[in-house]
Amino acid sequence: MIYPIGKQNFEKLRNEGCVYVDKTAIIYKLVKEGSAYFLSRPRRFGKSLLLSTLEAYFTGKKELFKGLAIEQLEKEWHTYPVMHLDLNAERYESKEELENILSTYLRQWEEIYGSNESNNPSLSQRFRAVIRSAREKTGRGVAVLIDEYDKPILQAIGNTALQDEFRNILKAFYGVLKSADADLKFALLTGVTKFGKVSIFSDLNNLNDISMDTAYHNICGITDEELHTVFDKEIEQLAGNNDQTKEEAYTTLKRDYDGYHFDRRKTSGIYNPFSVLNTLSKKEYGNYWFNTGTPTYLVELIKKADFNVEELSGYIASEDQLNSIHVNDIDPIPVLYQSGYLTVADYDKEFELFTLDYPNEEVKAGFINFLLPFYSRVKEKQAQAIISKFVTSVRKGKANEFMQQLQSLMAGTPYELIRDLENHYQNVVYIITKLMGLYVQAEYRTSNGRIDILIGTNDYIYIIELKFGGTAQQAIEQINEKNYALPFATDGRKTIKIGANVSKETRSIEEWIIIE
Repeated sequence: MIYPIGKQNFEKLRNEGCVYVDKTAIIYKLVKEGSAYFLSRPRRFGKSLLLSTLEAYFTGKKELFKGLAIEQLEKEWHTYPVMHLDLNAERYESKEELENILSTYLRQWEEIYGSNESNNPSLSQRFRAVIRSAREKTGRGVAVLIDEYDKPILQAIGNTALQDEFRNILKAFYGVLKSADADLKFALLTGVTKFGKVSIFSDLNNLNDISMDTAYHNICGITDEELHTVFDKEIEQLAGNNDQTKEEAYTTLKRDYDGYHFDRRKTSGIYNPFSVLNTLSKKEYGNYWFNTGTPTYLVELIKKADFNVEELSGYIASEDQLNSIHVNDIDPIPVLYQSGYLTVADYDKEFELFTLDYPNEEVKAGFINFLLPFYSRVKEKQAQAIISKFVTSVRKGKANEFMQQLQSLMAGTPYELIRDLENHYQNVVYIITKLMGLYVQAEYRTSNGRIDILIGTNDYIYIIELKFGGTAQQAIEQINEKNYALPFATDGRKTIKIGANVSKETRSIEEWIIIE
């Protein structure tokens, strides 16, 4: 089997005999039931391939669809003018870069279809004119396909002035899709995010947003049924290469790469196609999607908002919060959700509220590991060695050694990295213990209060209380007075109580008391 790793062009994929998970029945439904759409999906989730497939369909390349569902569904194959705009390639460090790439595409279309506005300095007016010319020249409506419509604005997060320039250019440019409706056959904009309110969609209200539409929840990605039907033989080979049974391989794939939900009803989980294809190609499990690059602006948003990292798992959000990213907002939740780092875990129909969580182990482990260097002086390459020391100390019951390592890790943390001292420390310890692969719950609730940090191993229970601006003795007294150890009295594991104080002046752990 030839895997289309890095191939996003449908024609090339089909001509080279690559495996293709047939989405053409859904594409046929999309074309026949509407004319203007918006679709949000995480990066490397098949959006570019979807648009390339649509381009092949609208240009009438029937031979490429031989053996696929649409071959039987479509009775009349026609050729339509297609304007396919891909904004994924550039860095967009200035408004001139955006204007240049838009102008380049317009010039190509103008050479094909002609236009009486080719010298107009207005990009939007040139776009409107060339769409009209294409309709008049061919006698058929135009199919407009825009890939990664939001890339310029995402690149400029943190630069308000540049974002404003990008937004003004794109708002006018995309707004043409409403005024040119009579000349269009079809339009689809895809991207990672949906910017709301006064942003680029404010005038473009004719788009049907299918990002959370049950009918199209599986238009990108791989379903469980598709995994079993298309890749069963290859998964058997994967299992053999990793000393697993085929059932164990399916379980591992589900744990690591499944779990995305793109509708309220959680119709079924969607597997990350990039990670699945890489795993089957290399016959090894890995963090393939995550390692392609996590934007640092995601962590910057979390830190800027003083967000408690633990709350990302199980966060409850409204649809309004999830669906729109406001250009000057610092709320990390919609960005994390739309970027694929969080997904729908549950939906409360009565109150119309979504419960979010990490979609799978690849994303969860990768993201938490990615966070550590942003909350400490640890460099990314050092993280694994440092975590191994924590693991060794905690598993052996060496509480003092664990606290010394934590103190060393946090010593000299720059002031600019810490805004809310208590929340910062909660995040650091949560990140470390999660990376250790141990059970951890920050602020564990008991009937008499809440434990700051709880760590459990096979042999030990660690109850840790941190006092900020207080004393280690006060922390121990709180553990005893609140009977934090009571729920674990019959647990069988040894309970270790640790009280520590964190200095507001030095922003570091100063002393601790350990009671075993």
